[in-house]
Amino acid sequence: MNPLQSLRLLLPLSLLVPAMSSAQDAPQPPGLEFAFEVRAQVADPLVVGELPNGTRRIIDILGGTVEGPGISGVIRPGGADWQMIRREDGFTDVDARYTIETDSGSLIYVTNIGIRHAPAEVMRRLNAGETVDQSDIYFRAVPKFETGDPDLEWLMRSIFICTGERYPNGVIIRFFRVL
Repeated sequence: MNPLQSLRLLLPLSLLVPAMSSAQDAPQPPGLEFAFEVRAQVADPLVVGELPNGTRRIIDILGGTVEGPGISGVIRPGGADWQMIRREDGFTDVDARYTIETDSGSLIYVTNIGIRHAPAEVMRRLNAGETVDQSDIYFRAVPKFETGDPDLEWLMRSIFICTGERYPNGVIIRFFRVL
């Protein structure tokens, strides 16, 4: 390819550069919209044991409530949170799976994958079942939803993030839709 041909290929690209924002202009982050809150009652942890990659715990989900502007209902008993406590400092991988039944009778299968961590002493107390200051804990997750109800399809057509709070016999999870 001769230099003139190379110049012809670059010329259209150079016309686009002024239309692009500069690297100095930070893009605006997407917004968040509150979707709903889950308040779940949970059983005491069942410790499977010490494994090569951490301590496996299973926490049965006994039930709960779901409240928000676009959805309300209950958490059906039978779900669980399969946790892996990966380090001595209590860093925890969260893998919760459960079913929501809406007030109209629709079912929503929820998979919620996330992490929870705090200073080692806070995590030790939390994992021992004590109440701790929730502002000391980073507890975030990314849920996915499955439902056959066309009115709830919005749950499967958006990305959501969650914030969580863990108490001795319960969890509060707030779901936000990424705009």
